[in-house]
Amino acid sequence: MNRTWTCGVLVSALWLSSIHFSHAAGAKASASSAFQDDLVDQVSEVPIDSIQQFVQIYGTVKENYVSEKSDDDLFLQAIKGLVGGLDRYSRYLSHEDYQQLLEYTEGDLATIDFSLALDASKNQWQIKNLRSDSDSAKLGLKNGETVYKIDQQELKNLNAAQVEDALNGSMGSTLQLQLSPLSTPMTLVRNQKLDVADIHSNLLPNGVLVLKVKVFQQDTATQIKRFIDDVPSNRLKAVLIDLRNNPGGLLSSAVESADLFLNQGLIVSTQSRSEGDQQFQALPGNEFSNLKIGVLINGRSASAAEVFTAAMKDHQRALVMGEKSYGKGVVQKLFPLENGAALQMTVSHYLTPKGIAINGVGIRPNIDYPWPSEMKEETYISHVAEQLLKAKL
Repeated sequence: MNRTWTCGVLVSALWLSSIHFSHAAGAKASASSAFQDDLVDQVSEVPIDSIQQFVQIYGTVKENYVSEKSDDDLFLQAIKGLVGGLDRYSRYLSHEDYQQLLEYTEGDLATIDFSLALDASKNQWQIKNLRSDSDSAKLGLKNGETVYKIDQQELKNLNAAQVEDALNGSMGSTLQLQLSPLSTPMTLVRNQKLDVADIHSNLLPNGVLVLKVKVFQQDTATQIKRFIDDVPSNRLKAVLIDLRNNPGGLLSSAVESADLFLNQGLIVSTQSRSEGDQQFQALPGNEFSNLKIGVLINGRSASAAEVFTAAMKDHQRALVMGEKSYGKGVVQKLFPLENGAALQMTVSHYLTPKGIAINGVGIRPNIDYPWPSEMKEETYISHVAEQLLKAKL
């Protein structure tokens, strides 16, 4: 049986090992006082073999890597690897990144720090409007460079609107950008806030009210109700909630929006080791009980947008159309550190009303109907609206 040390001893061991291999001043404190207090009470244990392996690897890298690395750099790299290796959403935030994230709310939309322009002669999308002092420029990107993929999507197969949608997402979220088929993908952070209307409303001639919900914010449910109430009942045949490219936003807003159309039952539940399990139930109400509802999603509908979609689908309250959603069913929490940085870490998973995990799976539509790139968006929306009217719910 392997001997084990408590987490508190692990921290001490790593500190001592850094002195042994680096002959430098002690590593800087990186945990918040709350985190330090937790260490005292923690009962989880780490095998001493793992500590010894880390010490061995640390010493090997310190003494043999082609370029000399400081202790701070090595420990920061280890921290980033520890957190970033958990899942694609957990990450270490520098002081600057953390402060920037605090300026915005979870429901804010954002993009990256440059734009893309199409070179029609080559059918290639190229970087433009990239400032020399921007985060992306510091990563080595340059104006005029060709972008091959964003999040596994080849840009040559996308139109201008689809490329723009690929660049946009929730504030602080990341995307994977690849310059060529053989290059290594780069991780970029969406940190440029977009000022756009939360919901765009359009009543089609056939009586379908299309509500394009960009992101779930604090007053989204109130806006949805107002847009529906503003249409005379004798003209309103159905409502289509367009959640394409909606990155999520506030969970509470998605729950309130689903509650507009559900009069009972579970909307979503969360499972967590540290936060405890929670359930969100629909409240009794029949205001829109006779209104036909459709939901339109695509591969970039994520998080809170998937919570809303799953609730409407599982309760058979809406016809879901489009394509399978992204599959981000996690709740994240910020853990501030004493050095001004923070950890952004997954602490909970979303479950649909039927108890199915959303993360890594996504929501499949009732009718699979992706938007053909050669089709005008207005035509696509009209076709979707007609399918909604014909459907028997």
